[in-house]
Amino acid sequence: MNRSYYVYITTNQYRTTLYIGVTNDIQKRLDQHLFDSQNSKKSFAGKYNCIYLVYYETFSSPEEAINREKQIKKWSREKKNLLIENFNPQWETLNNQIF
Repeated sequence: MNRSYYVYITTNQYRTTLYIGVTNDIQKRLDQHLFDSQNSKKSFAGKYNCIYLVYYETFSSPEEAINREKQIKKWSREKKNLLIENFNPQWETLNNQIF
């Protein structure tokens, strides 16, 4: 069975905070972020209400996805914003448009 791995970026309502993560089940992960947010969980995404998917990439191996996540996390906010804007110019919420 071929499995996909995702690097994704979520943000809050005001786009002031970004969360960068990696998962093999992006819908389940987004649901976890929403649950954490609604239940005031102490996870980073929950604490800062980063529940809006604005960017993702797909990989065939977990190693590739993890390396990409680490790479993006090191970038400046400006570079992360450009990555999102090239993929999703209006910063539309993609939660219901995937998978």
